[in-house]
Amino acid sequence: MPLFGDPMKDDISNNLTELRGRIAEACEKYERDANDITILPITKKWPASIIRTVVASGLHEIGESRVQEAEAKIAELGPIARFHLVGHLQSNKAAKAVALFDVIQSVDSLKLAGEISRRASEINRTIECLIQVNSSGEESKYGVAPEAALDLIRQVNGLPAITLIGVMAIGPLTDDEERIRASFGTCRDIFRQGQDIVGDPFDTLSMGMTDDFPLAIAEGSTLIRVGTALFGSRPD
Repeated sequence: MPLFGDPMKDDISNNLTELRGRIAEACEKYERDANDITILPITKKWPASIIRTVVASGLHEIGESRVQEAEAKIAELGPIARFHLVGHLQSNKAAKAVALFDVIQSVDSLKLAGEISRRASEINRTIECLIQVNSSGEESKYGVAPEAALDLIRQVNGLPAITLIGVMAIGPLTDDEERIRASFGTCRDIFRQGQDIVGDPFDTLSMGMTDDFPLAIAEGSTLIRVGTALFGSRPD
């Protein structure tokens, strides 16, 4: 009997097996433990039925990029997983975001962090947050500049209703592996210094997507964000 009636069940299962194999290979190559790597499926543009299938496969952390799109899915699904917001968040959408998501990975300013803190406090929630660092230096990407990241970590740490758990970065859009690794290495260094500031809760280094996650693992990533590797090309 097809699981939840999803025709993509077998494809996702096979892709997940292949993905775990690729993670294992990268961990062996770079002397990492595969058990230390969390897979975060990015379900942007995929329906709620796909999320059900992914959760049934054993992945209980789900990433979405847009508040409005995620709202309908989460309303349909209920609390079947921990939902991460990985896309850019505007301050005027913070109230809705803190009601929907368990983790916000894209905190890139004190203004945004303050609004998350205020809105979460109003509904008696505590939101786990990551500081997004623009370690590639590309103007098209969001994130705090690397040289300002530690100050932002200090400022956000201790805000009410926020638990600061780590750092997130998006690798540069290039085939140059040295440049990719340098970008991830910058974020790793910030993460390690952030651990000294925050302490035990600060344990998540979110780096790497389908095309570059082996290099992110090489530089210390503990969480990879993958969509195409699990689902293929996104629907239009």
